[in-house]
Amino acid sequence: MKLRYNTLKIIIVLLLILTSVNSQAQDERSNFWSHVQYGGGLGLSFGDGFFSGTIAPSALYRFNDRIATGIGLSGTYSSEKNFYKSTILGASSITLFNVIPEIQLSAEFEEYYVSRNFESDLNIKNDSFWVPALFFGIGFQTRNVTMGIRYDVLYDSSKNIYANAYMPFVRFYF
Repeated sequence: MKLRYNTLKIIIVLLLILTSVNSQAQDERSNFWSHVQYGGGLGLSFGDGFFSGTIAPSALYRFNDRIATGIGLSGTYSSEKNFYKSTILGASSITLFNVIPEIQLSAEFEEYYVSRNFESDLNIKNDSFWVPALFFGIGFQTRNVTMGIRYDVLYDSSKNIYANAYMPFVRFYF
């Protein structure tokens, strides 16, 4: 009988410990998700025979009021009638630092795979290539929106998806 009583005590203590550990893990998980912000971008452009659409979801983990880091994905499809079709797929990582609540510095690394297919009668060779970009930026933040400018230190005009190394931006995170 004494062995059963000790076994029962051990089982009860183990259950209490497991319950405590489980609730602590749930608190840590909910605490983690309370620091996560979601955002991204959508783009749509069209004109006479031209179409371009972009979707770029992203997520940030905010360590505190000053520092955040995150990742993102991006996909773009573009076409111009009787000229070309292009697909761009990529991923990015970003780190944000708020000097003061209104001023935000950023460092972003992006890597994109570009595939361009030209109409056969144009005699332009189809191509595909990887494009890396490392942006350093500064922006003005108000609530969930930041507007600013960033500069790509790896910019190569011969193989790039951007018109130049400077790029304005608007970021939304909720």
